[in-house]
Amino acid sequence: MVAAFRGAERVLAGGARVGTIRERLARLVADAPAAYDLDDVTDIYANDDGVVGALERRTAEALGTEDAAFFPTGTMAQQVALRCWAGRTGNATVAGHPLSHLEMHERDAYAVVSGLRMVHPTRAPRLPTAAEVYELREPFGTLALELPLREAGFTLPTWEELTSVVAAARDRDAVVHFDGARLWECGPHFGRGLPEIAALADSVYVSFYKSLGGISGAALAGSGDFVAEARAWRHRYGGQLFQQWPAALAALAGLDRELPRLPEYVAQAKVVARALHEGLADAGVPWFRVHPEVPYTHQFQVWLPYPSEVLTEAAVRQAEETGTALFGRWSEPDLAGPPGVAMTELTIAAPGLEWATSERPERPERPERPEIRAAVAEFIQFVQSVQPA
Repeated sequence: MVAAFRGAERVLAGGARVGTIRERLARLVADAPAAYDLDDVTDIYANDDGVVGALERRTAEALGTEDAAFFPTGTMAQQVALRCWAGRTGNATVAGHPLSHLEMHERDAYAVVSGLRMVHPTRAPRLPTAAEVYELREPFGTLALELPLREAGFTLPTWEELTSVVAAARDRDAVVHFDGARLWECGPHFGRGLPEIAALADSVYVSFYKSLGGISGAALAGSGDFVAEARAWRHRYGGQLFQQWPAALAALAGLDRELPRLPEYVAQAKVVARALHEGLADAGVPWFRVHPEVPYTHQFQVWLPYPSEVLTEAAVRQAEETGTALFGRWSEPDLAGPPGVAMTELTIAAPGLEWATSERPERPERPERPEIRAAVAEFIQFVQSVQPA
């Protein structure tokens, strides 16, 4: 699949981070001089007066927090945040979602490593409501909210719903932690800037590679005293690496390059999702789902009633034979969907902007959406050729 994507002339979604080491190095060399003084010495153990310190200050400024600490992984940042709050609140119980990254993708680290436990205000495929937080029948020290909730389709609440659920947590004498790995792109949906969104929480984790195109790394942001404690735990968890300048440079470059473009990606995702819906309907697919029908961010899901291996093979053949990479890898759901279907996630970024739409007035010369619908029809033909009779 990687070779097929790299050989494709056009990519709608996915594949943005697929590249050779040479290509990634060349991109870093091209972008880094505008992001940081390359004549500065390399960082040593995340020293404050080096490139890591500069990234931490830039992140805190972007989020409107007092401070931020760089972490090599988001999982470590999350675990440190929850451990700090458990100590400060005196309550080792976290209220979270069963579809959250904490539950689905961190191997129960909050329990195994830190001795914490998770309770669920709701099991619905959305974030909890204020009423559900009020009705939780036991005390909890931290309410952890993933914005957006990826496994439920990158879903977000309304601004009013978010502020209400935060207020409910405060009324329950709990602190609020945002798993904001993809918080960067939430502003258009909420109609608020990042500082106003982050101000709702006591701590915020953000990723530098998921939406900003970085190499790796994350940050944990909050008050000065909280971040100071988080740095101590970062060291204890093995996260105070000797040098991290490549990741820090790439993150600074991503803040310069990608962060200003995210609203455009979000707007394009809405148009692409609608075009995919139209194309699948026109192709006569017996059942399908574009979820959410109107994306909250620049990411969404597509569900089709075929085995994942059939859909993945069709995507590879389309890329190889036509030069068009419409979809990436497909998978069958673990918990969030019915049997007999497969799902793929789409991230609309810079490559997706090159697909023609009629709803981007800044590019009136581009034709309407038929090219996406045509590519969908072509993809379904490949599916039918791969699907066993």
